[in-house]
Amino acid sequence: MKRDIYADLVRWKNSTRRKPLIVRGARQTGKTYILQAFGRKEFDGIFYFNFEENSSLDSLFSERLDPQRIIAHLSLLSRKKILPGQHLIVFDEIQISNNALNSLKYFQEKAPGYVIAAAGSLLGVKLSSPKSFPVGKVNFLDLLPMTFYEFLDGMGESGLRDYLENLDQIAPLPEVFHLQLIDLLRRYYFCGGMPEAVSCMAKGDSFTDVRQVHREILTSYTLDFAKHAKSSDIPKLSHIWNSIVEQLARENKKFMFSAIRKSARARDYENALIWLEDAGLILRAFCVNNPKRPLTGSLQRNIFKVYALDVGILGAMANLPAEILVNGEQIFNEFSGAFTENYSAQQLRAVAGNSLQYWKNKNGRAEVDFLVETATDIHPLEVKAGVNLKSKSLHSFDSKYAPSCLFRTSLCNLRRDGKICNIPLYLIHSLPSLISKCIERTRQ
Repeated sequence: MKRDIYADLVRWKNSTRRKPLIVRGARQTGKTYILQAFGRKEFDGIFYFNFEENSSLDSLFSERLDPQRIIAHLSLLSRKKILPGQHLIVFDEIQISNNALNSLKYFQEKAPGYVIAAAGSLLGVKLSSPKSFPVGKVNFLDLLPMTFYEFLDGMGESGLRDYLENLDQIAPLPEVFHLQLIDLLRRYYFCGGMPEAVSCMAKGDSFTDVRQVHREILTSYTLDFAKHAKSSDIPKLSHIWNSIVEQLARENKKFMFSAIRKSARARDYENALIWLEDAGLILRAFCVNNPKRPLTGSLQRNIFKVYALDVGILGAMANLPAEILVNGEQIFNEFSGAFTENYSAQQLRAVAGNSLQYWKNKNGRAEVDFLVETATDIHPLEVKAGVNLKSKSLHSFDSKYAPSCLFRTSLCNLRRDGKICNIPLYLIHSLPSLISKCIERTRQ
């Protein structure tokens, strides 16, 4: 299945500063698939080693971490010589072997000609531990669930994706395309971006089959809690994970530890929260009262919202029935618009990076769902689940900070209303380019 990260992999291969690559991402986001497809197409051969399937592989890294010795042993194991530059070496689930993880720095220092990509579903957790290797010796890429644009590719609608990516003005799309994209967006809300679920939907499998994929993925996540987390953190991980739907269903979506358990305190659950974040299972958006550039310097670390990594997974956690797909706009408004806000966070994470922020004024009477920082300004993005475009908080932000443009995303068509640019929910992936177009038009 086509993934946007493929172009990043090609750039990594051809880069003059190429180092061993770490591909991070939650379980079932497609890391193994994309690395094997990349190896088959871009190299003369691929050598694949999975430390979870073959735990004895760790013994090849238990003595001196000499790259030539390791390559010789891996070649012997594979019955074929591994050649520098010509072959791709993939170490999958590498977080299981601390020695293999540490060997990457020696490959970078002593044998940079070998092309190595490592992946693992809990690498983010592993790399946050004190024994992790020096970050400067590796390159990083993150593989997230498929975005809505990637979903269009997966559903055989690449033409629509190309159309959206090449819009040259802020003007309504033809109604026939707008309605078609709303229907596809409705399907994405149910399916989400986990590759196996998208594959099921693209093949025409039943919604029940798609949901079964989600449930199997959820089971693998909870098994990871028991297998890889500290025993003292396992109940806390479950408490946080199981509270996400309830937290998002509230009108005030600020994460409340008291919603987990009445006696829960932040300091008792912080490690578990960070574990889920490092594992790629949750996204956090931090509150900003006084937005200044850079936004990361204005965060209130103790006030945040928590989103699931994928809107389809969130739907499975909430037992959202497939029948909701045929009920017009109902799916967009479920749980006080929680699915729409989670969808928006997921898309913004893919295009704007790991840090998400939202604005709330100090008296708590006005709140804008997300902030988007550009080279010149900080822009508010208000998320609307339907077509009701009342924007009191957006105007409150404008009166206080006067950014060059204001942005709102909803089910309405693309258009400019004075200073406000309305972006259809299906176009969030194009937000950076749309911001540029709005700013350019404002300056004219």
